[in-house]
Amino acid sequence: MTEPLPTAIALTATALLLGLSVLSSRTSGRLGVPFALLFLAVGILAGSEGIGGIAFADYHLTFRVGTVALVLILFEGGLSTDVRGLRQILAPAALLATAGVAGTAALTALGARAFGLPWSEALLLGAIVSSTDAAAVFSALRNAGVRVRPRVAHLLEVESGGNDPMAVILTLAVTQVLASGEPVRWTILLDIAVQLAVGLAAGVAIGLGGRWLLRRAHLAASGLYPVLTLSIALFAFGAPTLLWGSGFVAVYAAGITLGAGQLPYLPGLRRVHDAMAWFSQVAMFLLLGLLVFPSRVAAVAGPGLAIGLLLAFVARPLVVGLMLLPFRMPAREVIFISWVGLRGAVPIMLATTPVLAGLPFAEHVFDLVFFVVVVSTVVQGSTIAWLARKLGLETAGPPPPRAVLEIVSTQQLGGEVASYYVEPASAVAGSRISELPFPEGSTVMLVVRGRELVAARGRTVLQPGDHVYVFAPPDEKPFVQLLFGREEEG
Repeated sequence: MTEPLPTAIALTATALLLGLSVLSSRTSGRLGVPFALLFLAVGILAGSEGIGGIAFADYHLTFRVGTVALVLILFEGGLSTDVRGLRQILAPAALLATAGVAGTAALTALGARAFGLPWSEALLLGAIVSSTDAAAVFSALRNAGVRVRPRVAHLLEVESGGNDPMAVILTLAVTQVLASGEPVRWTILLDIAVQLAVGLAAGVAIGLGGRWLLRRAHLAASGLYPVLTLSIALFAFGAPTLLWGSGFVAVYAAGITLGAGQLPYLPGLRRVHDAMAWFSQVAMFLLLGLLVFPSRVAAVAGPGLAIGLLLAFVARPLVVGLMLLPFRMPAREVIFISWVGLRGAVPIMLATTPVLAGLPFAEHVFDLVFFVVVVSTVVQGSTIAWLARKLGLETAGPPPPRAVLEIVSTQQLGGEVASYYVEPASAVAGSRISELPFPEGSTVMLVVRGRELVAARGRTVLQPGDHVYVFAPPDEKPFVQLLFGREEEG
């Protein structure tokens, strides 16, 4: 009869931490502080040196939970990626996610050595903090309060979604070399190429297979479809990893491939995976915060601040500028991309690797990595909106509607509902619905006007600022877009 009590205590503590983290996010926009930092702060306050007094030092559990969380975050990021703009940014994003990560690791290691760290610690630190963090970048761009030019936003999202595998490979390789005492072999380059290639190929194949399965699996309840896509996400990470591929590349590629297809219940799937990704972020940052000992972190404040600033102001900008030089992107776009190189939970999670390997200086590196992440989150994460406006990269987009209409079906339908924003200069502005030359199979279903839902009748006049929901079969959608313009995202 004593077993339920510890479980009840653990569940109560978990509930309180999750609830406090979610409620603290309300202050993020007002204070200009990124979500990640607030979630970390809740974990630290609840930790062994905080007011919560929770003694937690399980690096194995943190690494496993962090891995699963990153899988769900990457899959959701891929599922939500706009494939329409993918082709024009794929090459620069791939270069930043591979050679860019290696270059950042090298420059950061040189800087850390210059600040007095031994070569072993400097190389390990450079590898761990070399990649931007997908969760941090996704949330920062979507919650910055500004709309950045689509090309820049897509490049940053694809780069951050694809560069974690490179950092994982580098970190594991450096840790293995330091733990075994063997010299670095040139074959590591071949290993990296094989893992990336196998992961990409497997991810696309699993995504295509997932499309085929979802279209033909007539499940009994809509709630089973997210369970099936969750199994696809986990399989997309696990199977390629067993085949010596990068599971992180595979799960991101599978998400992109899956989201690019016409699937039943796709809006519902995206909502569920968005919730999973947020839960993963909160859980991962909380656990990492619990691992942190503020007294130890304070002892590395000097070198941690110096390395964090070096990474933000020197290493990342130099590498990004060099990598993007062949693509002749405008200087202001390069500057913004350089600045939004946020570090987040992934580097802290990777910093548990040398601890698990038993390296003698592992905890010192872990504390340094945490401080670098905090510097990146505070300095870079809180200035994204300001810099976007300063560089003229903010785009005027329509405000989101206060109500969303969608057709939810577990079967593939012969049409879809799309939302269009009526601009003042739009061809339909000021027109009655009955006056519009609609194709025979298409119709306006609903008009969202501020806080009001307006019935779509023939005499209804479309006004600037309206969000108009139109049903159209696939073959008539191009003509509808000629009338209304580009479909609203999301």
